[in-house]
Amino acid sequence: MGALLSCLQRADHASLPLSFPSLKSSKSVINKSFSSKFSSIMSLTYNTLVDFCWGILNTSIIEDDKTPIRSGFEAMEQTRSIVISTMTFSMDQIKLIKSTLGVTVNDVITGIIFYGTRLYMQGVDDKSRAAKSTALILMNTRNTESYQSVNDMLSAQAKGSWGNQVSFLHVPIPQLEDERISNPLDFIWEVHHIIERKKQSLVVPLNGMLLDMETKLKGYEAVAKHIHGAVTKVTSLIGPSQQMSLANHPIKGLYFTVAGGPDSFMISIMSYMGMVRVTLKTDKYFIDEHKLRSQIKRAFQIILNAALNQT
Repeated sequence: MGALLSCLQRADHASLPLSFPSLKSSKSVINKSFSSKFSSIMSLTYNTLVDFCWGILNTSIIEDDKTPIRSGFEAMEQTRSIVISTMTFSMDQIKLIKSTLGVTVNDVITGIIFYGTRLYMQGVDDKSRAAKSTALILMNTRNTESYQSVNDMLSAQAKGSWGNQVSFLHVPIPQLEDERISNPLDFIWEVHHIIERKKQSLVVPLNGMLLDMETKLKGYEAVAKHIHGAVTKVTSLIGPSQQMSLANHPIKGLYFTVAGGPDSFMISIMSYMGMVRVTLKTDKYFIDEHKLRSQIKRAFQIILNAALNQT
């Protein structure tokens, strides 16, 4: 993405650099007692072991159930008929939900997509409301706080090496019949708690090291097995706040997806000019893309209305 953005300029003033939404850090320095520090270290160690071992089991032995969004049939993209579709949501409305619930923008977006996906699954097969389904969140692990230009990445003083540096995180998709979820906002809360719990471990850097090691020793086919067991893959990028242009032609919208792989369902998310664009890559003959997109839009409206009723 850094290489692509190096080819683009701001539509309003080409000489000015592209700007991106600020990432506010919630970290604060707190003096802890020895017992508190020891407890935190033990908790971090335990969570890391549990998450790492569960991730290995989930990719090698315990696969997700077959559902309306996971056929379980292995086929590369070259033998699949793929449909790519997009939908957009207002960032201001997403931030309203965020402020009402006291969670993050990522929690809201992820919760809406998960809720809409569960509604679609239930509409196709009611039994799938309780099926084991896992999302594999693909994460950027480059040691930078913003995008870098091509020249910056090739510089000897660059913080990270050239190329993609990614890791992944397994996140179970909450079930609609879970007794802890009595209304749509509880779905967002459940996603928030799951992700916050995952943050209390070192599983992301460990998974990144595992991918790097297997890529070097066994190649990309060995790495692919780590992502096949999950029902869907989710990845996201933060886009510029201002409109961009290419050769003085304004860009109205921008989205991306991941090519290749045996997946029936892939989700990518990108913000741009105050809007969030969600892109679905689905198997044409297995997933009804129109119904799935409709259910995700419905989930957004249900959650937005519920948040407005609480303000």
